[in-house]
Amino acid sequence: MNKKISLSVLLTSMLLLTSCAGKFIPTSDNFTVTPQVLVSEGGKVNATVDGNFPAKAFPTTAIVTITPVLKYNGGETEGTPITLQGSKVKGNNKVIANKTGGTFSVSSVFNYIPAMAKSELYVRFTTTIGKKTVATPEIKVADGVISTETLANALTGKGSMATDKFQRNIKEAQDASILFLIEQAKIRETELKGQSVADLNAKIAATATDSTRKITGIEVSSYASPDGSMELNEKLAGDREKATVAFLESTLKKVKANGAIDAKFTAEDWDGFKDLVSKSDIQDKDLILRVLSMYNDPEQREEQIKNMSSVFKVLAEEILPQLRRSKMTLNVDIIGKTDEQLKGMALNNPTALNLEELLYAASLVKGADQAKVYTAAANQYPNDYRAFNNLGAIALKNGNLTAAKSNLDKAYALSKTPDVNNNLAIYSIATGAPAATVDSYLGAAGGAEGSNETMGVQYLKKGQYAKAVQAFGDTKSNNAALAQLLTKDYSKAKSTLDAVASPTAETSYLKAIVGARTNNKDLVISGLTGAIKADKSYAKKALNDLEFSKFVTDPSVAALLQ
Repeated sequence: MNKKISLSVLLTSMLLLTSCAGKFIPTSDNFTVTPQVLVSEGGKVNATVDGNFPAKAFPTTAIVTITPVLKYNGGETEGTPITLQGSKVKGNNKVIANKTGGTFSVSSVFNYIPAMAKSELYVRFTTTIGKKTVATPEIKVADGVISTETLANALTGKGSMATDKFQRNIKEAQDASILFLIEQAKIRETELKGQSVADLNAKIAATATDSTRKITGIEVSSYASPDGSMELNEKLAGDREKATVAFLESTLKKVKANGAIDAKFTAEDWDGFKDLVSKSDIQDKDLILRVLSMYNDPEQREEQIKNMSSVFKVLAEEILPQLRRSKMTLNVDIIGKTDEQLKGMALNNPTALNLEELLYAASLVKGADQAKVYTAAANQYPNDYRAFNNLGAIALKNGNLTAAKSNLDKAYALSKTPDVNNNLAIYSIATGAPAATVDSYLGAAGGAEGSNETMGVQYLKKGQYAKAVQAFGDTKSNNAALAQLLTKDYSKAKSTLDAVASPTAETSYLKAIVGARTNNKDLVISGLTGAIKADKSYAKKALNDLEFSKFVTDPSVAALLQ
């Protein structure tokens, strides 16, 4: 929101006119400013100057242009001028009658720059009376600018790291089936020589001699086809289960492998029957499926299907033999490398690792080593965006904006994911990009780690402090505390600052500002002490910061800022 800085100006003794010459002499005797100090909000400094000319003060032939000017070290910025004229001047400017006097109001909006942190607001006069130009000194009317909102720092927020898909133990499964003759449970030699059983045997043997693999179990499901009596089918299925388990136990013993066998049997495999029929091209399969849905009793089902004599012959030849079986599933875990192995290989022999291993290994190391591993991943797998994104996030955290942009552009070209968009939003805020650019990235960053905090910083930059508080939520960071401070929730801001996990000089400095705004001298001193101890430059910063204008003359505070 824009604050209106109201200047009530009483220009007394403004003009001494004689028949020979005129003088325009404004004074500052009765100047008042509300508030006395200008404030930056959303990167804008708003000022409205109001003035009052008493009766007999404004010459009837005068033209006066009043321009607010914000002066700072190295330059100045002019605001919006207003031109006033006396009652005898022909023109379209606001008229100030000599007899009654009058008022004026002029509003200006200055784009904040850092130099304005120590500045002063003046009013500048350009005056002509008749044909004469009257020299009029500028008058200081306010101090400025409180720029606490500029402490918002996108680079201290949480960048988005793309995650790996690393699995230390990878599960494998190998299936095989044994078919039995009708009403038999003996495993035929031809079945044992079949390809699926041979592959299963080979897998068991290979796993037994591989230290990186472990058999976690073998599942056995044995069945009888749904023809014949339930009593017979139950015995057949049970016997087939026993035969299959015996075969597997013998196989395991031969190669000295270990593995628990979990076996079960199903007397009549109606589910398998239904599945095979539905996938077949049997002429009356819809009728058969309808019978299955109409009758739940197994004997009724079998009777109805056998009554379809022409169909049953096809079923007996094509479908039922496939249901007289035992299905075996070998489950194996591939045991991955340890964290120590991964770290060592990632740093010394990265080409020996796959992409997911490299990305996971990068999460195990810190500092320059982390960037080294991600760089190796980016070089080996240049078509995957994640290593580039994470290198960009690290560069943002380290304040290396050039490296951040280079890597994030590569990541964005490969995949415009929310995490890449959030990191580009952080970069854009840090480099002062237009709000529309930042908002575009944030619009595509939903759900990314840290995106709410980035949104909070953007709201701070816009001067929308209440929205920033909402975006930060329960985040315990300097930026979140700043939002609370700017909405004047000083107790909450102090609580948040106390909870910051890794406090910095800025954390202490913000505490000092909370102290200044709540007139807590002890907190001002402790906060500034902590900030200056961590970073000596904060002494000069505090000396020029109008947040501490009430305290800089205090001996205890002044001693800190020397």
